[in-house]
Amino acid sequence: MLGISHLTLTARRSGAKVDLLRDISLTLERGKVLGLVGESGAGKSMIGRVIAGHTPAGFEITRGSIMFDGLDLLTLDSKTWRQLLGRRIAFVPQEPLTALNPVLTIAQTFDEHLAHLGVPSRERQRSMLQQLESVHLPKPNELAERYPHELSGGQCQRVLIAMAFVANPALIVADEPTTALDVVSQANVLQLLAGQRRIHHTAMLLITHDLRLAAHVCDDIAVFYAGEQVEYGPARAVLRRSRHHYTWALDHATPDVHGPQRLLPTLGGQMPGVAAMGAITGCRFAARCPQRQPACTQEPPALVEQAAGHWVRCIAPRELTANHAPADDSHSGAWKVPRGDPAAPPLVELRDATLRYSARRGLLGRRKVHNIAVNRLSLKVQPGEFVGIVGESGSGKSSVARLIVGAESLTSGRLLVNGQERSSAHALRLTREQVQMIFQDPHSALNPRRSVFRLLTQAYESDQMAAKLQRNPREQHARQLLNDVGMPQDALTRFPSQLSGGQKQRVNIGRALCVMPQLLVADEIVSGLDVSVQAQVLNMLIELGRRHGIALVLISHDLSVVRYLCSRVVVMQRGDVVEEGETEAVFANPRHPYTRLLLTSVPPADPSVAWPPAPVAH
Repeated sequence: MLGISHLTLTARRSGAKVDLLRDISLTLERGKVLGLVGESGAGKSMIGRVIAGHTPAGFEITRGSIMFDGLDLLTLDSKTWRQLLGRRIAFVPQEPLTALNPVLTIAQTFDEHLAHLGVPSRERQRSMLQQLESVHLPKPNELAERYPHELSGGQCQRVLIAMAFVANPALIVADEPTTALDVVSQANVLQLLAGQRRIHHTAMLLITHDLRLAAHVCDDIAVFYAGEQVEYGPARAVLRRSRHHYTWALDHATPDVHGPQRLLPTLGGQMPGVAAMGAITGCRFAARCPQRQPACTQEPPALVEQAAGHWVRCIAPRELTANHAPADDSHSGAWKVPRGDPAAPPLVELRDATLRYSARRGLLGRRKVHNIAVNRLSLKVQPGEFVGIVGESGSGKSSVARLIVGAESLTSGRLLVNGQERSSAHALRLTREQVQMIFQDPHSALNPRRSVFRLLTQAYESDQMAAKLQRNPREQHARQLLNDVGMPQDALTRFPSQLSGGQKQRVNIGRALCVMPQLLVADEIVSGLDVSVQAQVLNMLIELGRRHGIALVLISHDLSVVRYLCSRVVVMQRGDVVEEGETEAVFANPRHPYTRLLLTSVPPADPSVAWPPAPVAH
C-alpha cells in the first residue's frame, strides 16, 4: 500500500544543502501497521508531512519515491494529490483539542468534513451518527451538539478517528494519537484504531516516541534518529533483540511498572539540529554512542540486513541477544526512592478536603448544578517524601495539586502546611515560600523574552521574596541552580527558544527551587518528554530530594513513572481516593478494581503479552 524508496529531503541552511531526511526506505502492506519511533526531532512527523504534501517552505525532495497504491505521489500534480487526502489517505493528529475547531460543534465540524468528501447533505447526519457510534461514543445525538472543550481528550480523539475512517481510507497516518491521554483512554483508543483498521482493512502508519507501545501495536518498527532510520524490522525483534545502540537506549530509559527496580540509564547529549547535521561526516548518532569507534565519524554507515527482515545502520551493531539491563553496579539492584521521615510532623495535610464547582444550566440558567472535583479527601505528605497521585483525566488529581499550592480554595475541610492553617495572609505567604509548582508544559511555562538567568531567579523580583533571597547574590544563586538541575553554566545567557524540551523543563524545575521550598508539586511534568529526557529528569528529581530533603507530590497518569519515583501512591477516581499505600505493595497486589484497570492499561515490557485489553465503557 505504501512504499518509500531512498527518500531524501533537503533543506538549505546558510547557503549549504543539508539532508534533513536521508535515504529512507520503508514498506507498508494493506491491513498492516508500521511504527515510526524516535525522539523529538528524529524526523518521524516529517514523514507524515511529506505524505500529505505539506513539506515546509525551503525544503525539497531531492531523491527517492513515495508509491501509494501504485501511484508515485511525488509525480502527481497538487490538485490530484489533495484529492487523495481525507479520502484515500487520512490523518489522526497528535493534539485532538487543537485539531478541532473550538467555535464549531462536533456536528458542524463533521458536516464540513463530509462536504469536503462530497457526501450529499441529506446523508451527512446519518453518516456522522453512524461513525460516532462505531467509535463507541455514548449518546452520539447529544455529543454532536457539544463543542470540543466540553469533551474529554479521549472523546475528542475518538471524534477524529471517526472522521478519519468515514471515507474508508486505504492508509491512516496517526501522529502520536495517544500522547496526551491517560493510560485507560490510551488503551481504548488504540483498541479502537485496531478494530476500525480490521473492519476497513486499512494500512496504518503509527508515529510515536514509545517503543514498547509500538512493539505491541505494530507489525514492523522503524527507529529514527536525526533524519535516518537506524533500525528497521519486525516489531518484537526490534524491541527484544535490538541491534542498534540507540534502540537499546530508548528501551532501557523506560521505567517498568512491574519487575525489579533499577536506576534508569540516561543517554547523554541531544539530537543534532538541522545546522549541526550538515557538519556531521559519519554516523549521526556517534556523538552520543557509548560504543563509538574512530571509523564511525568518517563516513555514514549503510543500512545492512543483520537477520531476516531486520536491518541496522551501524558498523558495530550489538550482539544478537535478548535485551538486558546493564551489568555495572550503578545501573542495577534495587532502586531506593525517597521515603521521608514517617515520625516527623506532616509537611502538608488535607483533612476532609472538598472542592466543588457550581454552574448554571437550563433556560436562563435557572438550574444550578454542582460538580465535585475532590470529595472529602484526607492526605498527609511527610518531609522529604515522594507521593504519587494517579488516575484518569477528570479523576481530581490536578485539583488536589491546585488546592495544595493555593490556586484553588477549599469548599470545605482544612489544609495545613507545617501545622498552620492556610487561611490568613501571613500563612498564605509562608505557603508560597514552602510550596512551589512545576508546570506540565515547559514551553508555555517559560516567558520567551526572558533569559535563563532571569527565569531561574525570577523570585528575586518579588518584594515578598526579596529580603530572604538578597543574602545570596543573584548571579551566584543562578549558577548554583544550573548546577542543581544539571545544565552547563553557559546556558545562563540563552533564551527558551535556544533550549531543548528537556532543558526547558530543567529550567522550570530550577525556577521552583530558587526559594528552596520544602515541597514541589509536579503536574505531569514528563508526559510530553522523550523517554531519554524523561529518564534524566526523573533521576535529577531523586538526586534533588536526597541532597536537599525536598518532598514531592507527583501528579501523573504514567504508573511506571510513579513507581520509579514515589514511595507512596494515591489512586483517585471521580474525586474519591479508592486506594492508597506503599507503591510497591499497591502495584504488586491491587485491591480495588479501578487500580487493576489502570495497571492492565500500561503496555507490558514483554511484547509477547497480549495488549491492549478490551475497551472499557465510560
